[in-house]
Amino acid sequence: MNEWQKVRLSDVCNITSSKRIFAKEYQSSGVPFYRGKEIIEKHNGNSISTELYISKDRYEEIKLKYDVPKKGDILLTSVGTLGVSWLVDEDEFYFKDGNLTWLRSNGKITPEFLYLWLNSLEAQNQIDMKCIGSTQKALTIDTLNSFEVSLPNKDIQNKICSVVYSIMDKITLNRRINQNLSEQIESLLLAFIDGEDTTPVKLGDYLYIKGRIGWKGLKKSEYLDQSEYRIINGETLTKSGIDWSKAGYISKERYDESPEIMLNTGDILLSKDGTIGKIGYVDSLELPTSVASGIFVIRNNKPDIISTTFIYYLLKSRLFEAFIVARTEGSVIPHLYQKDFMEFEFPLPNQKRMAQFEEIAEPMFSQIINNLNENKRLATLRDALLPKLMSGELDVSEIDL
Repeated sequence: MNEWQKVRLSDVCNITSSKRIFAKEYQSSGVPFYRGKEIIEKHNGNSISTELYISKDRYEEIKLKYDVPKKGDILLTSVGTLGVSWLVDEDEFYFKDGNLTWLRSNGKITPEFLYLWLNSLEAQNQIDMKCIGSTQKALTIDTLNSFEVSLPNKDIQNKICSVVYSIMDKITLNRRINQNLSEQIESLLLAFIDGEDTTPVKLGDYLYIKGRIGWKGLKKSEYLDQSEYRIINGETLTKSGIDWSKAGYISKERYDESPEIMLNTGDILLSKDGTIGKIGYVDSLELPTSVASGIFVIRNNKPDIISTTFIYYLLKSRLFEAFIVARTEGSVIPHLYQKDFMEFEFPLPNQKRMAQFEEIAEPMFSQIINNLNENKRLATLRDALLPKLMSGELDVSEIDL
């Protein structure tokens, strides 16, 4: 630690907010306008499609008078879910004042190291201790300015970044490969259901589909810190699939009371409340697992007729997205009912065409699963190394990847 020093965050970066944008200035196209939820998706490596924009002219006006974030800057969530950061990799966008705080290195710390530090245990502990508010906690600029940073010299900063970002870059590459493969499979599926050799069928004729029965009343307060039984809830099922690190734990009694939603390998999960249509595939189970209310368990009852991969990508397709919109449009609280889901009609290819689909799609889907599993291992490695590297406990020169 003799090459490290304690400094204030205000000593190594400029922390500011943005020029306020009013709701009447929002447009349906132009320069993207990000809020906290978009930054969280960026942080998680997901592609996003923002709902809000400002005009190019308004953006240029702000840029001329007040400056705007650029590549290498960092945005940090400041209200609600605190301390989620994104190292900016885009040229043109704007962000919501109050929801996000903007950090720019003054040269004493590399942007990459600053991003790692904001994700370190040292930073997160200070967020937990210093954030203000009783019901709605917030991170203020004054609070962030007072944060203490353990800072090594530039050479060590660069070496630590080299180690950690080599892992993160591989995770990003795997995500991009998976995105490309998924798009290919979906395009293949749409081509196969658009052909003449199809029969209109209802999804419910081929699936086992169950959800948690509401009257059993499982509450979040019943979750355990650890047990031999897991539960997947809305936070676990993300836009990019199942995030097992966010799974909760429940008692054996709560698991046993609902055998109809005990998960099997090969099951598909689909969110039916709130953000409808988040989907995940259960490729393996380390522990017996159930689901919370708000999630359907979907199981292929007729694998000899329809491919599970076909079902999975049918539920990810634009065809099913349009069905969800049609069934939930105008609802105050969006909800997909099981009876509606079972009535979803689609063109089913004949057996020869389904076999052709499987022959092409299955190897790609297997590669996607392999990449997801590799990313889980890489994320575990990153999370184990990061606190030790960022505290100086582990000498970066001792790391051999």
